[in-house]
Amino acid sequence: MTRLPINNTIPGVAAAPKPAPAPEPEQPGAGHTGRHWTFLSTHAQVAVCIARDPGIRLRDVAAYCGITERAVQKIVSDLEAEGFIERIREGRRNRYILHRDRPLRHPLGQHRTLGALLSLITGPEPKA
Repeated sequence: MTRLPINNTIPGVAAAPKPAPAPEPEQPGAGHTGRHWTFLSTHAQVAVCIARDPGIRLRDVAAYCGITERAVQKIVSDLEAEGFIERIREGRRNRYILHRDRPLRHPLGQHRTLGALLSLITGPEPKA
């Protein structure tokens, strides 16, 4: 029995090239090191998703925000309890109404409304 050299190659036979590593998925803030963070809280991200599509499924919000569906349910409950959104049942689905006139909760932003924050991200609210 012939033993292969330590590098597991057969003399006179070219080794197969190693496949290139799969590219890393593009991440927000790519090129930066350290922890992942964003300027918008998950509550704000959920509100933006609802502003863009008031009939969006929470499963889709979770996928878009990169959090669990259960976390989105909790955030929607928080926003509903504080009067920022209203949940309307339409058959088997929910539709959400954003109360854009509500002031933001943090003392640094209480002089601004939810609508003002959303318009920075989504653009001005369409006129009805």
